[in-house]
Amino acid sequence: MASIGVLAYQGSVAEHMKMLSRIEGVSPREIRFPEDIGAVSGVILPGGESTTMGKLIKDYGLIDALKERITKSMPVWGTCAGMILLAKEITGEDITYLNVMDIAVRRNAYGGQLDSFTADCNIPEVSSHKIPLVFIRAPWVEKTWGNVKILARIDGRIIAVQQGNILATSFHPELTEDMSFHNYFAGMVKQADMQ
Repeated sequence: MASIGVLAYQGSVAEHMKMLSRIEGVSPREIRFPEDIGAVSGVILPGGESTTMGKLIKDYGLIDALKERITKSMPVWGTCAGMILLAKEITGEDITYLNVMDIAVRRNAYGGQLDSFTADCNIPEVSSHKIPLVFIRAPWVEKTWGNVKILARIDGRIIAVQQGNILATSFHPELTEDMSFHNYFAGMVKQADMQ
């Protein structure tokens, strides 16, 4: 049984937990403290408010525990705000959080809450069918370097990337009924467990 944690301070925690609970061989659990990190094989950093989430992972002492496990190959997936937490650069800002993925992201790149939108996209690495995407105050990736693989773009903007054990999406798969991304991430976790 692969145990996958969801950072549970704010954002779409319940939605991610529900999706994970539908996958055979996966046991979801909420993550709040450093000791929780040692009990899981993978972690999802959900959408929410990235500044608040960044402050909370520092205040609760999670930042070092997360970074250590990620650099030792634990799979991690950041959705929306989670993508910002993973990035080595945030455009126009001096601060970063986990600083583990070779990407530069622009916070709220698509505008505010009123600029939220949905789209459908083919992402062959993840699914054989078009995947519905939900964008809410979403970031996008302005540039990548190192061995980051671009999984998807919308209107030329990078919205999904992977670098080894690190997955990041601008959008919220947990707010749809499509299981493709959760199945894909669960597969990453199960594969890491076998190594």
